[in-house]
Amino acid sequence: MNNFKKINNLIGWIVFAISLFVFTATVERTASFWDCGEFIACAFKLQVPHPPGAPLFLLLGRMFSLLAGSDTTQVAYWVNMMSVLSSALTILFMHWTIVLIGRKVYNKKFEELSKGEAITLLGAGVVGSLAYAFSDTFWFSAVEAEVYAMSSFFTALVVWAAFKWEVIEDEATANRWLILIAYIVGLSIGVHLLNLVTVPALALLYYFKKYPKPTFKGGIIALLAGLFILGVINSAIIPGIPSMAFKFELLFTNGFGLPYGIGASLFIVLLVGAIVWGIRYSIKKEKVNLNISLLSLVFVLIGYLSYNLAFVRSTFNTPINENDPSNILNYVKYLKREQYGERSLLYGPIYTGSVESVEKGAPVYKMKDGKYEVYDYKQKLIYSKDGQMLLPRVYSSSPQHIQLYEEMLGLAAGEKPSFGDNLKFMFTHQMGHMYMRYLLWNFVGRESDVQDAGVIDYTRKGELPELLAHNKARNNYFWLPMILGLCGFVLLVRKNENDFLVTTLMFLLTGLALVVFLNSPPVEPRERDYIYVGSFYFFAIWIGLGVIQLAEWLGKFLKNPMVAGTVATVVTAVVPVILIQQNWDDHDRNHRYHQIDFAKNMLNSCAPNAILFTGGDNDTFPLWYVQEVEGYRTDVRVCNLSLLGTDWYIDQMKRKTYDSQALPISLPKDRFLEGLNEQIMYYENPNVKTGINLLEYLKLVKDDNQAIKVPLTDGSMINTLPTENLFLPIDTEAVKKAGFVPKDMEPFLTGQMAWSTGKNGIMKPELIQLDLIAQNAATGWKRPIYFATTLPSASYLNLKEYMQLEGYAYRLMPFKVPEAKDGFVNSELMYKNLTTKMFWRDLDNPKTYYHSDFYLEVPVITARLAFLRLADQLVREGKFAKAKAALDYCLKVMPDKTIPYDQLSANFVALYLAAGDKKTGLEMAETIMNRNNKALDYYLNDRRGSDGREVQTNLYEMQIIIEGVKNAKLPEAAKYQAMFEKQMNKANS
Repeated sequence: MNNFKKINNLIGWIVFAISLFVFTATVERTASFWDCGEFIACAFKLQVPHPPGAPLFLLLGRMFSLLAGSDTTQVAYWVNMMSVLSSALTILFMHWTIVLIGRKVYNKKFEELSKGEAITLLGAGVVGSLAYAFSDTFWFSAVEAEVYAMSSFFTALVVWAAFKWEVIEDEATANRWLILIAYIVGLSIGVHLLNLVTVPALALLYYFKKYPKPTFKGGIIALLAGLFILGVINSAIIPGIPSMAFKFELLFTNGFGLPYGIGASLFIVLLVGAIVWGIRYSIKKEKVNLNISLLSLVFVLIGYLSYNLAFVRSTFNTPINENDPSNILNYVKYLKREQYGERSLLYGPIYTGSVESVEKGAPVYKMKDGKYEVYDYKQKLIYSKDGQMLLPRVYSSSPQHIQLYEEMLGLAAGEKPSFGDNLKFMFTHQMGHMYMRYLLWNFVGRESDVQDAGVIDYTRKGELPELLAHNKARNNYFWLPMILGLCGFVLLVRKNENDFLVTTLMFLLTGLALVVFLNSPPVEPRERDYIYVGSFYFFAIWIGLGVIQLAEWLGKFLKNPMVAGTVATVVTAVVPVILIQQNWDDHDRNHRYHQIDFAKNMLNSCAPNAILFTGGDNDTFPLWYVQEVEGYRTDVRVCNLSLLGTDWYIDQMKRKTYDSQALPISLPKDRFLEGLNEQIMYYENPNVKTGINLLEYLKLVKDDNQAIKVPLTDGSMINTLPTENLFLPIDTEAVKKAGFVPKDMEPFLTGQMAWSTGKNGIMKPELIQLDLIAQNAATGWKRPIYFATTLPSASYLNLKEYMQLEGYAYRLMPFKVPEAKDGFVNSELMYKNLTTKMFWRDLDNPKTYYHSDFYLEVPVITARLAFLRLADQLVREGKFAKAKAALDYCLKVMPDKTIPYDQLSANFVALYLAAGDKKTGLEMAETIMNRNNKALDYYLNDRRGSDGREVQTNLYEMQIIIEGVKNAKLPEAAKYQAMFEKQMNKANS
């Protein structure tokens, strides 16, 4: 077919256009949760995100952000559109890749194809690429500003270029394509490292072309060569080059007394000189393979140069400047991702392992007086032999993780897991729950979007619970994508053994091999399917090739090849059609704004010029976005406790940023450098057992005073906390004059704050928190200090009795309300904040999709809990009309039709009844009770082990309702009690 290439190119652009339209129609209009807020903020102002960063992503994101013009509220949309375009281009190159692989099944050149073969081949490209476009995981990443969409694009581009190279016969032209592939790989490093795992499979493809008669031995050697290249890029280039540069820097600065930067600069000159010499030598001696190898290395390095962005921008002290890679010390740490620690993959400790000794590890340097000075050494933990294992999977020392290991493996507390238990965890949880479940999600169907939801269960009987039946993420593909993919797999096994091996290897390297490498713990904060999107890409290639297999089978009955190809294409087109039909409603992010409104609501819970302590990603990144991009409430200093244990972040907190003055931290940098005061152990001193002035204790830490030090077995000295009882003096008159204490609370003011830290000692973030609080108190409480309500309990420093709830945050006050174990509510201020200062865009829109993890975790729990605490306090104060108004407002902005009632909503029933609104209270009770009763019929009539959490939740909500109705002495209590007991009997039978 002479015009096949033109038609193929045209159809490729058509699938691009279809994908682009779909993704544009469903793209997020603002910043999503997790890393998106951070990436958008860093792209907009070219700042430095968490390591290892994504510099190329940020540079391109900056260009897209310019399309917003002066309207900063549109910046997020345009950076999201970068992912949309990247994803559509991924589908374009995927179509062309499927066609390139399918051609080899026919073993013909494109111009030699018959019309029937051409139709089938083009149909395969369309079906496979659109099936991937509309698959669950890929579509999710395609419409938000995360790196995975662009990472998928680079994967698709590299794979297409490799198969394109394979069909080029002219050696000189083919070699240029190899250099192009190297350049693409280098560029991809500046987006995400996942693209690198395809390199061993590409080496196998290279071997099959260069050696038409491959052998098993040759294939193994090619594979090992590919793994070697992967190791060179991942270890010798990415962290290796800056590490070597630092060794030169040490030699020339400490050894020869030269200024900072000379050694590193000389290393770069020598490296470039060596490569140039090597290239010239290869040309002179006509060594083609050496020449291609060196040129490929050059282009990988050119792509890798995008990381200079982090170094350059960090020198400008940007507000977001993670790890502060402005000098070679921090730059090396940044590229090596040292803040994430290390874990053993081949041999190492398991959770029952005990530490036998602690040895000195690598030295830790600081820059001082023109030298690099060693001030500490990293700790190297030596574990007992019986506490280590080959391929350690059950490795975490977290108490929560240990408990889950024991539950999953059926072990008693403290019982050592066997190697069999270790492998059981790897196969059942890591490979099964954390990979195969995701694979089936994409190509079989998904039960729901609730955390840990399984695959559609076709064997289950009974009427689906209302919330499950109406869950937009309940997607049923009837196994069709999976079956078609397996057909394509069978086709390659039969027709093209080489490409079968290459695609299978790519599928495994981006899937199960990553499972082994990542070594996930027993619980994750969210679903991790996006990590394996590359694996799903290669399965979708098989889906496309399944069209060819079906056409071949149909050809046995339909003698006309054109008819067989057309019928196969039309029949298999049902796969992308059913995928888009099932997935549209739960991937359409139109009118979803509450992740940003949540951030604004958190900031609006704070008084002007406040300091706000926040937790991890979702507590902080949306706030960074609204401040950095939209310029919203920049007077509030967001202080991330997850980062407050790092010296570079503490330094940043001590600088003025926008409208926020520097934080009052007294400790000098020498007291909070990496490795110093990481943990201050509790070591009771009888002389101060009754308590110590926090300001005096901090002065001892600041002065590195021997009075609080104790020796370790290795002879070194560490700081200790001599008592669990701390106090701060309070100038009550000055506090009253400041006017932030309500009049009715002034009687609680005393001459000091006093509390117990407990006997667990304090970590560095807590030390800095205490310093900040103490210095602020000493200067007259000039700045309001807030703690986000989303923090874990340990982050409140046992100060809850001193905390006033004002919205989404607690304000630290200089007085104590005894027994207020969860803080106390300022009902007037909180009512005003929740009803007049907060945003609730489209939470009442039933067409807007809210992911269950999204509305059950951060924003809605925070909002409903705030209204619950407010209404409860108003009822206690006898302000029943206002309590009802608060509850009504909550149901108005977050109605059941968009955000279904949950455990917190069940508590609203008793409050409505107490406020005198019997009608609304019983309506809510009836809805929740009937809904849970039907759900329990489903879960308990056909009981599955995975339903335990749902059963417990439904029974607990019913108990809450019954207790509220009983306390109101209403006759409905008997009906609800009977309903509950019936289900309890089932659960216990």
